[in-house]
Amino acid sequence: MTLPNSGKLRSFLRTLFQIGLIVGIWLLAVEVSGRFLPGIPPTVSGIAIALALMTLGLLRREWVADGATWLLREMLLFFIPVVIAVLQYRSLLEGKMIAILCVIVGSTACVMLATAFTVDLAWRLEKHLRDKKESGQ
Repeated sequence: MTLPNSGKLRSFLRTLFQIGLIVGIWLLAVEVSGRFLPGIPPTVSGIAIALALMTLGLLRREWVADGATWLLREMLLFFIPVVIAVLQYRSLLEGKMIAILCVIVGSTACVMLATAFTVDLAWRLEKHLRDKKESGQ
């Protein structure tokens, strides 16, 4: 006998487990950065740990995909404290808003350009390797 919403429950539990796995990798990254790599932020070491685990075959994309998708979809919730802090300290920021806005827009543009160039380079490299493989070299 199956419950009417067992598929939804299973999907919810899978997503919850995947979020827990992502949080576990983050906690490991916080520990590694704090003890061994104090100059590297946990976000960077966390990405390195996840990439290393995936390269070694100890972590598969499917094991974190739903959890990562949910976290990205609900990302706005994580920025609410920042917005409240900005509103709370508006008087401190009033004279610097143009400079802050320029930094935000400029850094976002830099990240987008760097990402675009990296994706383009990876695509060209992949195409080159595929063409080389197809030609039998």
